[in-house]
Amino acid sequence: MLKVENLEVRYGGSQALRGTSLEVRAGELVAVVGPNGAGKTTLFKAISGTVPATGRVTFEGADLLAMPAKRRAHLGIAHVPEGRKIFPSMSVLENLEMGGSTDAGRAGRVRAFERIFAMFPILAERRAQLAGTLSGGQQQMLAIGRALASCPRLLMLDEPSMGLSPVMADTIFDAVREIRREGGVTILLVEQRVTDALEDCDRGYVLEGGRVVMSGPPSELSPEKLRRAYLGM
Repeated sequence: MLKVENLEVRYGGSQALRGTSLEVRAGELVAVVGPNGAGKTTLFKAISGTVPATGRVTFEGADLLAMPAKRRAHLGIAHVPEGRKIFPSMSVLENLEMGGSTDAGRAGRVRAFERIFAMFPILAERRAQLAGTLSGGQQQMLAIGRALASCPRLLMLDEPSMGLSPVMADTIFDAVREIRREGGVTILLVEQRVTDALEDCDRGYVLEGGRVVMSGPPSELSPEKLRRAYLGM
């Protein structure tokens, strides 16, 4: 479904990604882990089109780097960014409606909203509330719901547990598992909670210094190998 080949991203004089390559097949949950500054968020931004990049990124055969970011969303790619980035001065419902502005989102609006409100009942209860007044966990639910409103085929989740209590982080991971069980959505996940990320994934990639230093199914990503990748020891 998604293929990234020799991706390179530079910020001024520094290089954030260095020949990064990975693949996500339809129906998979693929995890990307690595230390802070490894290039994980930059990878997602390059795929969704918010930073310039060189190399090759294809989604179901379409050349993503040759098209603007807004077109990528209409292809079925939804990006839940690090830090949530909800629209605080808009209501919960208005945020969801913004997410549902893609072609698929407009066509499947009723069913998508039913799914979102069933998964996150608090969003249904607070649909008229300003998004900026929600708790951090509720804002993360909203960010995921906004992405689901677009009826995506690929859902990219960047650090969904960031800044959340352990209990709320577990709730968010339960939602990710539910999305996967329901089927129809492929998931690419960046997450600092490495154990959780690798527990449920089909395949993992370890980024370090903008490069993929290790990849494979969870059984091949042993604690010892991960420790070497993270700590160099």
